[in-house]
Amino acid sequence: MRLLLHFASLFLRGTALMLCLMAALAGLACLGGAFSDRLDILTHAAPIWLACGVAGLILAVAASREDERKALVGLGLTGVVALLVLMAPELVAALRTPEKPARTASTIKLVQFNLWADNRDADATAAWLLKQNADVVIAEEAGGRSWPVLTALKEAYPYRIRCRASWGCDTRIYSRWPIVREHGFYEDDDGLVGAWATLRHPSGDFTVVGNHFVWPVPAGQWQAQSRTLVRKIQPFPKDTLIVTGDFNSTPWSWSLRRQDKALGLERRTRALPSWPTGAFSRVTGAPFPILPIDHVYAGKAWKTVKVERGPSLGSDHRPIVVTLAR
Repeated sequence: MRLLLHFASLFLRGTALMLCLMAALAGLACLGGAFSDRLDILTHAAPIWLACGVAGLILAVAASREDERKALVGLGLTGVVALLVLMAPELVAALRTPEKPARTASTIKLVQFNLWADNRDADATAAWLLKQNADVVIAEEAGGRSWPVLTALKEAYPYRIRCRASWGCDTRIYSRWPIVREHGFYEDDDGLVGAWATLRHPSGDFTVVGNHFVWPVPAGQWQAQSRTLVRKIQPFPKDTLIVTGDFNSTPWSWSLRRQDKALGLERRTRALPSWPTGAFSRVTGAPFPILPIDHVYAGKAWKTVKVERGPSLGSDHRPIVVTLAR
């Protein structure tokens, strides 16, 4: 029995060392993402590193001894503090209460949703979208098994556009209001998988942009897409502009922080995890999303009324529902 307890103690102390060391190294490396796009890749997993640090601290306090405990706690705290410094601005921003619009303000409801080309339940996805009665729907990966969703949206929305391409671009915008101007970024052959549409609204025209960015791995391509997007939206009036999409980037990454600043718009989605969810691969599922990678930006003419996350449907993403007042 004593031997069994000895091995259990060694296992718990070893696990504490592994978790605390991992959190410390990852936390410091994430801070280095401010200077390196390669290190910035690690920031997207910040919630995972933070969980490792907290778990390591608990095990260190419970299972280690004296000087060993002090060393492990020091390592764990180094990682936890570094990661909290990284994530705190976003978490604090998420606590802000949405503004109350004036009674005379006109509101619009948008749904940002990566439908996923391998959508597992297109019928349920379509039914949920129609039930939202949104004014604008921005959809990515709107092809493959998600095709039945498009048929339903086509019947419900009289105005719609897509980024035109025979393959590789399935970003679409659906609107209840007339589209007076539109363009697909993909046609420009500059790396953006997206489109924009200027909508004729009773309170004045405004432009909606939809995007589907690449993953942040390998470093460099995501940042290039971001710079291109910033350049492409320059002609539009910033006050009323709305930019949405599956950006495949978390808000505690240095790259998304730089994009937030460069776009000159306010990101209305704050620390709202949207991926992964459901049966997000052919071999495994996800009980809940952990990464906020679907975002909605809007100019200062818009006030945030409500930001919600939709349910797990047939996609590996959760939909994002945003209500804005002008």
